[in-house]
Amino acid sequence: MTKKINSDTNWTEKLDSETYRIAREGGTERAFANKYYDCKTPGTYNCICCEEPLFHSNTKYDSGSGWPSFYEPVGDGYVSAKEDHSHGMHRVEVLCANCDAHLGHVFPDGPKPTGLRYCINSASLNLVEESDSEK
Repeated sequence: MTKKINSDTNWTEKLDSETYRIAREGGTERAFANKYYDCKTPGTYNCICCEEPLFHSNTKYDSGSGWPSFYEPVGDGYVSAKEDHSHGMHRVEVLCANCDAHLGHVFPDGPKPTGLRYCINSASLNLVEESDSEK
């Protein structure tokens, strides 16, 4: 996969200010007040910046956190992780492996089969709904 790195100018032209703050500057959105936390629509959640697939709806579950939660990405190499020591906490930040967009964080308290909880900002995602033929 070849990375699609744009300049800040391109991201500011492509993204609204709130999406830019979250996806490009590592921000977060309010719990329970975001687009996909309670979404049940089948499909693939793509990166809002570069449109690479990240998570499939069949790995989404209600974690009670108020953000969309998934137990695994669509495959190896689609998301990357790095240590995050901001806000006086130790967490693992999740990024789009293709364009380095900030997605959210991953925690070791998820369901089987992975035991992981990818807690992802809706603003970093774009749901591509499955067509009737794919369901």
